[in-house]
Amino acid sequence: MNRINQKLQETKKILSIYFSAGYPNGNDTVQIIQDLEKSGVDMIEIGLPFSDPLADGPTIQASSTQALHNGMTTQVLFDQLKDIRKSVSIPLVIMGYFNPMLQYGVENFCQKCAEIGIDGLIIPDLPVDVYADEYKATFEKYGLKNIFLITPQTSDERIHFIDSVSDGFIYMVSSASVTGSQTGFGSIQEDYFKRIADMNLKNPQVIGFGINNKETFNQATQFAKGAIIGSAFIQHLTENGTGKIEEFVKAIR
Repeated sequence: MNRINQKLQETKKILSIYFSAGYPNGNDTVQIIQDLEKSGVDMIEIGLPFSDPLADGPTIQASSTQALHNGMTTQVLFDQLKDIRKSVSIPLVIMGYFNPMLQYGVENFCQKCAEIGIDGLIIPDLPVDVYADEYKATFEKYGLKNIFLITPQTSDERIHFIDSVSDGFIYMVSSASVTGSQTGFGSIQEDYFKRIADMNLKNPQVIGFGINNKETFNQATQFAKGAIIGSAFIQHLTENGTGKIEEFVKAIR
């Protein structure tokens, strides 16, 4: 069974952390992953930096830009992760835009992910219809879960279609804004969380965007299987380097 599915079967709420590969320094990627697992994180999203990150807020954009300056590329990331499964057992997901994957070759990219031990991909700009028609068979061939995003604006019909195509979890974007721009959740977001929870989808939901402390983590996981922290963790790396990762995680749960 895929590690993502195994993790989702556990009774506890999932804490997933996102960071940009190659940030703050080019060679920090593996150490950050190892330290996050040791600190009790359940799943990690490794950001593949891209020069035009449309869905990302300023914090993640800045970290991606720095990572690119540090020399991060698709091949460099694969080289860094080649032995990651010797030291890390939790689910690892690569999150990135479709262009670098297309340039690398989708089948080659998926094959490389499988060799390394990557469990899934999050590709915000790959439409679910295109995935279902053109790439689903390739992802399944290499045992990769493709994680789709939904927002408060996504129609019920579309959500049901995404649910039918998915076999992992659904990434539930908490609001229509970019990452890192939220400070807590109001009644509009809570109504949205409840609405999705009441749809009884077959895939569990994990909420992202706007989770930045214990309070917002607990708020989100009242209605969903887990929550994702990205911008707040990258801000922590910016301010503290890689030295206080455990401190950051312990403050969340």
